[in-house]
Amino acid sequence: FPEMLSNPRLTSVQRTLNVVMNQNVTLSCHSDSGSPPVTYTLFKRNQKVSTLNRPDLTPGLFNLTINSVSDVGEYKCKADTNSSRGGKYSNSLNFTLLEPISKPVLSSPTSRAKKGQNVTLSCLSENGSLPITYMFFKGRQSISPPVKMQKKEAAVIFLCINSSSDFGIYKCKAENSFHNNTKYSNSFNFTLAEERSHSQPLIITLGLILLLCVIGFALAIPLFIIPSYKASE
Repeated sequence: FPEMLSNPRLTSVQRTLNVVMNQNVTLSCHSDSGSPPVTYTLFKRNQKVSTLNRPDLTPGLFNLTINSVSDVGEYKCKADTNSSRGGKYSNSLNFTLLEPISKPVLSSPTSRAKKGQNVTLSCLSENGSLPITYMFFKGRQSISPPVKMQKKEAAVIFLCINSSSDFGIYKCKAENSFHNNTKYSNSFNFTLAEERSHSQPLIITLGLILLLCVIGFALAIPLFIIPSYKASE
């Protein structure tokens, strides 16, 4: 009697589903039991990719090249024997495409701040596979725990400018699971916004009053002082 065909197992020979662009990968499709010969068929999103025939129960090995984002879709395989009806399907596999991150950009809504003012810093890498982990620095000292972003959104921290030392140089770094890929941002430096003295408005007001007095006196000379002088002659 023919042996019942078992559901095949689809695995990655590289033992990882993380791939990079233009990488060669090998998928193994294998049924542990069944009556040979066995026909293995690989599918990507329900579309046939390739078919292999095996005279025994050795795995069917499918060689692929990840050329585009569409190549990281869902894969399944199917095993068939002469005695099986409709064949058996495997588990599904889905590769994760690792993209290196771009240089992050460090920015703030304002570059001028007063002492005691609350400010924000944002760090964002436009490109790179998620998640992306950000860290913020002032000089060489870390000023925040790692911030892991699961979306293409900027990591944001809040600071209070308490002293002149808080006007130093800030940077951030970004990294993801792409091997040896850490990028540092541009430098950012807050500058001290000049604070107006409380006496300045009073000085300006007194200056305007004095100017008005001078103008009034100048107007009064031809109107009152000169006629009065002529009349007394």
